[in-house]
Amino acid sequence: SMSIDKNTVKKVAGLARLRLTDAEMEKYAGQLNNIMGFVEQLNEVNTDNIAPLPSPVDMDLPLRKDEVTDGDCVDAVLANAPEAVEGFYVVPKVVE
Repeated sequence: SMSIDKNTVKKVAGLARLRLTDAEMEKYAGQLNNIMGFVEQLNEVNTDNIAPLPSPVDMDLPLRKDEVTDGDCVDAVLANAPEAVEGFYVVPKVVE
């Protein structure tokens, strides 16, 4: 069984660029040990005759016909634009 101590939390926090107090490191060490305990419990589950599933939900997605359209909703799209000219968004120049 893997045990996570304060030094491990300190190392992970350093990799994640997190600055933690000693009290926070103690707290997170406890929480991470609880998580690892739950993960270890999964090893006890018998999965010998269980086929892997791409999803736990067995369902077919309804498909629509693949038809090309122009959307015909320029006004609705441009309603979100801070500024529009002749049916197009106006954006700041980004390349000199």
